[in-house]
Amino acid sequence: MSYDHVLLPSGVASTPAEVDAYLTSQQGLPATAEITAIAAELDARNAELPAEDGFLSVTPLEGTSTGAVLPVASPYDSIGFVRELLFQLATPRGYAIYDPQLIWLVDPAGSIPVTVTHGGAGEFPYLTEALATLWVHELIEPNPYPIVERAPETYIQTYRDSADDFTLEYRDGGSDRHFATHVSGPDAVAALIWDWARDDRTRLDELSWEPLRL
Repeated sequence: MSYDHVLLPSGVASTPAEVDAYLTSQQGLPATAEITAIAAELDARNAELPAEDGFLSVTPLEGTSTGAVLPVASPYDSIGFVRELLFQLATPRGYAIYDPQLIWLVDPAGSIPVTVTHGGAGEFPYLTEALATLWVHELIEPNPYPIVERAPETYIQTYRDSADDFTLEYRDGGSDRHFATHVSGPDAVAALIWDWARDDRTRLDELSWEPLRL
């Protein structure tokens, strides 16, 4: 069994239904120049490895008739490596990554370059308002937290305590600048995280923060 990621141009879809419709519209079309270049690079890097260490479940990728999209299947133990590689190759070219297993569209449009550590899904190189909302709403056990990091020791994170209750923390350098508060509702939490990522402290400064000693 393989894990799938799909590349598609940024901005062509915003919902899973729109993604499905776009992918269908590209079936049988000649691969675009960008997709051909990305596919060739993935094939080349995979070919450098011994067969048993390959990170692609289906090869070659180059030459497929998928228009402006590129499905990439990988073994489960290569998910993190493949996702990171796709961000490296696709994001500078203006491509989004769709994860059909999680039904996540990770689109760089309007993004802020921060490191996001998702408790259940690994690391991502940017945040958007839509992703902040999606990820906070979907937080579940056993890893109900995301961390958004701007620099070492400078981050905001939240932990879901119950369906509607969240602990929100931010750290602004050293341990003496680590604070926590409680917020109700996933929309409010997502908005505050997005404010922090944009360096807008207006709503954050309205909250009552307590120093957190670790």
